[in-house]
Amino acid sequence: MPRRIVECVPNISEGRNRDAIDAVVKAASAVQGCRVLDVDPGAATNRTVITLAGDPEAVLEAAFRLVEKAAQVIDMSKHSGAHPRQGATDVCPFVPVAGVTMEDCADLARRLGARVGGELGIPVYLYEKAATRPSREKLPDIREGEYEALPAKLGRPEWEPDFGPNEWTPAVARTGVTVIGARNFLIAYNVNLNTTDDSVAKEIALSIRDSGRTLRDSAWKFVRDQQGNKVQVPGLLAACKATGWFIREYGCAQVTMNLTDISVTPLHLAFETTRTEAEKLGYRVTGSEIVGLVPLSSMLEAGRYYLEKQHEGTVATGRMAVSPGLPERALVELAVRSMGLRDVARFDPDEKIIEYLVEDRSVDLTGMSCAAFADELSTDSPAPGGGSVSALAGALAAALCAMVANLTVRSRDCAASWEDARRIAPRAQLLKEDLLRAVDDDTRAFNSMMEAMRRGGDVQAAIRAAAEAPLGVLRKCPEIASLALELASRGLQASISDAGVAAAAALCAARGSCYNVLINLAQMDDAEARTAMAGEAVSLRDATASTAEMAMALIDAKLSGDLAGKTGGGR
Repeated sequence: MPRRIVECVPNISEGRNRDAIDAVVKAASAVQGCRVLDVDPGAATNRTVITLAGDPEAVLEAAFRLVEKAAQVIDMSKHSGAHPRQGATDVCPFVPVAGVTMEDCADLARRLGARVGGELGIPVYLYEKAATRPSREKLPDIREGEYEALPAKLGRPEWEPDFGPNEWTPAVARTGVTVIGARNFLIAYNVNLNTTDDSVAKEIALSIRDSGRTLRDSAWKFVRDQQGNKVQVPGLLAACKATGWFIREYGCAQVTMNLTDISVTPLHLAFETTRTEAEKLGYRVTGSEIVGLVPLSSMLEAGRYYLEKQHEGTVATGRMAVSPGLPERALVELAVRSMGLRDVARFDPDEKIIEYLVEDRSVDLTGMSCAAFADELSTDSPAPGGGSVSALAGALAAALCAMVANLTVRSRDCAASWEDARRIAPRAQLLKEDLLRAVDDDTRAFNSMMEAMRRGGDVQAAIRAAAEAPLGVLRKCPEIASLALELASRGLQASISDAGVAAAAALCAARGSCYNVLINLAQMDDAEARTAMAGEAVSLRDATASTAEMAMALIDAKLSGDLAGKTGGGR
């Protein structure tokens, strides 16, 4: 199923006492479904930045436990450090990564704030996208005066926290206040130049950063407007903070930037704009470096961008079209190579991409060979079973659709269908990726249900999850059947048999998934939910069957006609 991943980056006011840091990290890492991805302590700042990521509800719980433990092991009345601060957990932002919106993260911030304020008695202010008033959107405005200003601020109406007590007490003196919010994902990104001169990097940074540069005339004097103010020229990239430096370790200058809103300025745009500005000055970009982690969406967007550039080049020169329907990992690799992400440092997608880092590998059926999967399936263990097989059938059906679409794009005889095939191929790849994850999801949900029954957990919730896993597969089956029908009609005719197998596999996935929904629903106590889910399952199954059978009938007719033509039949 599509992944829902949120990142949370709590900053705690402790960077020297390793035992205290470890206790805080341990509290957060105990929550299933959330992973601690990074712990970055600083002795001079006396501050540690901790990165959590995973399922939104799990991350919410982990963040609460982290704040709770930090309040126990950190005494703000004794704290000193170079970094601005005002609380044991000083700031705690939620960041959307995949399958969640900014409003989802703002809701998480509000819910965490309510728990921290209500259960722990810590004053909480909401900031950025979760702020309740404009004056609290920016963190420095809330943190004005730092911890030392809190005795005078708390108790005043204008400084009333969003949650928790509005008074200075011995307990608050120990914990300080916490600022919780929601913000965009920030990517720390460096672009490498073929020079050691950092002034070149700084000049490029002035051109691209959102704040731009101060305009100068030919005599290199500042240009001023009629009021005597310096004239500012905006930079080329919005939501981009940039400067330049020389890195001795790499032996090159870099344009170093923070991309603060990748929906506005994506990774590849920052790279290409820097490359263009470097070439204007007579220099070359040799590659780039991502510092920290990156969302999968950024890498896929970059891969699709460079794939489209290849397509434009081939079409302009009269050659065959290029299909955008590459597998996910191939798109990531194209992005890595196109932006030179291995130029000065190692880039392993499994270690740098958040979604790959937080992937639940407690069940890894799709990592098996075909033979190993079949062997595992054939044992007396009830899982994996029909649900995982149905998901795999759906993934294979989508993969066949992608294959036929890609072959269609590669055929000059199918030029009239190229655009349709270029639309189908990437969509089929997305469906394939979702359904491959569903192979493991189904077995994981079944295992959780059995565990709940054995240990007396929330059995009804586990049963519902076990029914929802195959229902999620079912929801994708009608679209796969539709793609197969379209390819049977307009795709490469030499591959219509593959389109037929795709339709048949989609029907198999739909029927198998429907069986698994219904058998799990038989154990559900909620009659209204049971009826609704069963009705949806049967409807999706029937819709898939109708379309798949149309595709198969069309292919049967075409193949029978071809055979009759070869054998002289029909006379």
